[in-house]
Amino acid sequence: MLIRESVPLAPHTTIGLGGPARYFCACATPAEVREALDFGRRRALPVQILGGGSNVIFADAGFPGLVANIAIGGVTFRALDEGEVEVEAGAGVPWDTLVAESVARGLSGIECLSGIPGTVGGTPIQNVGAYGQEIADTLTEVDCLDRARLAPVTFARDGCGFGYRRSRFKGADRDRYVILAVRLRLRHGVRPVLRYPELAGAVARRGGVDTAHPARAIALVREAVLELRRGKSMVLDPADPNARSVGSFFLNPILAETAFAELVRGRRAAGERAEVPAYPAASGIKVSAAWLVEQAGYHRGFQRDGVGLSARHALALVNLGGTTRSLLTLAEEIEGAVFARFGVRLEREAVVVPAGAASR
Repeated sequence: MLIRESVPLAPHTTIGLGGPARYFCACATPAEVREALDFGRRRALPVQILGGGSNVIFADAGFPGLVANIAIGGVTFRALDEGEVEVEAGAGVPWDTLVAESVARGLSGIECLSGIPGTVGGTPIQNVGAYGQEIADTLTEVDCLDRARLAPVTFARDGCGFGYRRSRFKGADRDRYVILAVRLRLRHGVRPVLRYPELAGAVARRGGVDTAHPARAIALVREAVLELRRGKSMVLDPADPNARSVGSFFLNPILAETAFAELVRGRRAAGERAEVPAYPAASGIKVSAAWLVEQAGYHRGFQRDGVGLSARHALALVNLGGTTRSLLTLAEEIEGAVFARFGVRLEREAVVVPAGAASR
């Protein structure tokens, strides 16, 4: 395994920000992951695990330790009973490559997650989801490496602590494990169920899924999802300045029903009659973070100090030639403005890696 020094990190992220890593390596096997962690341990260096760089922002000063890029490949499909297929993929496989291959085989379960950047290993960490699907729906197991013991461990889905954009790997066990591979269970010969009106409309314009062959119906959904994501600059495109982001920077907040009712009452008292975009959630009411951001005075296309908001999506903070410092300053201002107006605290979906110490 080659360990390089002073490697720029910006090209390894979709937002294109961050200074150099003191050390950098690509790990193509679990053994190389162990080697990288051991390298950091022997030199008392912080070690930062990096996948596709689609949800991470490095400091302008870079990272003072070792950045280990997980590049474990390999995808296998194994037929099970009753039309189910087990899919195993290495953590370094590009996520959309896996989705495209699954759709091409007529397998349903992850077609609504088309076009999401990043790698397979990142999907369980934040329980990636879009258009009514999330990875927790189909994931059965996650193979990991315990960073402290350098020992393998496998978690079944029920042991992953999945929630809305959450998992044990992002919460209580943050930085404790390195994800090496995932296993999913997809279905063959089943038409997809569309839960989002926006997606249902886009699919209907292509002929709909009700009368299409199941394999064609799944492909139609993928085509429609990619169209919708491109319209929001949420598909990687080097020619699109609005795509130089980490996707949605903030999570949609989930409010208790009482808190949501208070939000609505406050708007009515202020003479505001427009409906608050909101949707039922398992633990309350999910409110559109994009709507909150725009209502707080930060509209699509806003720019300052080389950063701004995407012209196509208010939740995407974009790099227009600025710095991490300027981006985080803007993020803090938006968070403050939303709280001042609505009493709602936005939570960041993006992971900001500090320039100082990190987990070893």
